[in-house]
Amino acid sequence: MDDLSAALQQIPVFSELPPTEIQWLTEQGYEVWLEPGDIHRQEGAPADCVFVMLSGQVRVYQGMADHELVLATYSARELFGELPILTGEEQFWASGRAVTACHIFELPKHAFWQLLCRCPSVTMQVLSTMAQRMQTVQSLYQQREKLVALGTLAAGLAHEINNPAAAVLRSTDELGPVLSALSTYAAQPPLLTSEQQQQLAGFYRECVQGAIATSPTEQSSPTEQPDAPKLDPLTRSDREDELADWLIENAIADAWEIAPILVSAGLDTEKLNQLSSQVPNIALSAVLHWLTTALTGTELLQTIQSGAARIYDLVTALKEYSFMDQAPLQVIDIHHGLESTLTILSHRLKQGKITVNRHYDRSLPAIAAYGRELNQAWTHLIDNAIDALAAHPSPVIDLHTGLEGNHLRVEISDNGSGIAPDIQPRIFEPFFTTKEVGKGTGLGLDIAYRIVRKHSGDLYFTSSPGQTSFYIRLPIETPLE
Repeated sequence: MDDLSAALQQIPVFSELPPTEIQWLTEQGYEVWLEPGDIHRQEGAPADCVFVMLSGQVRVYQGMADHELVLATYSARELFGELPILTGEEQFWASGRAVTACHIFELPKHAFWQLLCRCPSVTMQVLSTMAQRMQTVQSLYQQREKLVALGTLAAGLAHEINNPAAAVLRSTDELGPVLSALSTYAAQPPLLTSEQQQQLAGFYRECVQGAIATSPTEQSSPTEQPDAPKLDPLTRSDREDELADWLIENAIADAWEIAPILVSAGLDTEKLNQLSSQVPNIALSAVLHWLTTALTGTELLQTIQSGAARIYDLVTALKEYSFMDQAPLQVIDIHHGLESTLTILSHRLKQGKITVNRHYDRSLPAIAAYGRELNQAWTHLIDNAIDALAAHPSPVIDLHTGLEGNHLRVEISDNGSGIAPDIQPRIFEPFFTTKEVGKGTGLGLDIAYRIVRKHSGDLYFTSSPGQTSFYIRLPIETPLE
């Protein structure tokens, strides 16, 4: 028996083979030697062989956008590379790099299939090993998928929270001087009678009434009347010039600074004339400066309220999305999960300038479900739709909910280019992806499918150019434990 035959005889998967079969193996394959750092097979290379590690160590990894995901490390006397061949893949979906000096026996694919047919003992060991490795690799990918999703969601939330948080911080910094100025006005001897003070208070309330009634989540200026038409930049500039001229004519200091504030409050020369008729000339300048300072303070408070409300909404959506501090199994309204998912993904939707149309049947009953996992399914499906719309000039996602017999049905549609017919049969296969290297693991739809099946539901799709729809059917009565 030569050295190669003796080495192969020591491989556990070949240990029960008779010498004649070992000799046959040596005639079918060939030996390869690698130095540390050498690439054994590159991701995307033809899946043409299985490998037997005679000595050394090879690390198998998949290239991600910014790092390498290590899938396994194989040492002496191990057989590897069989997964792509047994699952029918045409290419290796991972790369191998020598960690130490390596001596590898490579068995071509056609000879490997012959070996499985000739030797049942090898077949049983290979299939057993394959099942364990598939489970390990899938678990690793799922953990990575969760981490990637968490990173994406965290980045999006950080961006969403940053804007209102910055607005709150900026407004609180600016509010200090405003409050100090108002205190100064309050400490000065009164220039108005009690009746004139009441008239001024009413005038001030008219200026801020609309702002107070505006929802905190509104992004419009708090001192701008909601019923007043929005001013285009040219009209606003003309109004500011007009008010500044009036202020200068009436010897009001800092006319060009306070005119924009008065315009934002909806004031014009007619209202300023009304105000000037209600207060003595000697007090007009002080009154206008007090008014603009008070309006500025109101606007800053409204900005703080709006920013704090937005942060609160985002935190609430995150808690609803993750079902924080709640048992895994919940009685849920699927619309809450869809909406919290949209909030979590709002940064990506804004980046893609995607319009989301909601067609909800709010009369649908609540169902028992693992809410956190179901939200993961919504995330993978909506995230895929966002990716499909990356190059679309007018991207749209439609969400439909409704009743279908004794099931709830959720439809998530996009107007992208669609899924090519030749890959549609493989769309739910683990590790299958049409995204470029490093952009996806091919487990998003597989995870969504498993989650829906865990709920005794169905997940299927239809696709044509301009219309791709994923349908999720969930039983109203689900025997979950």
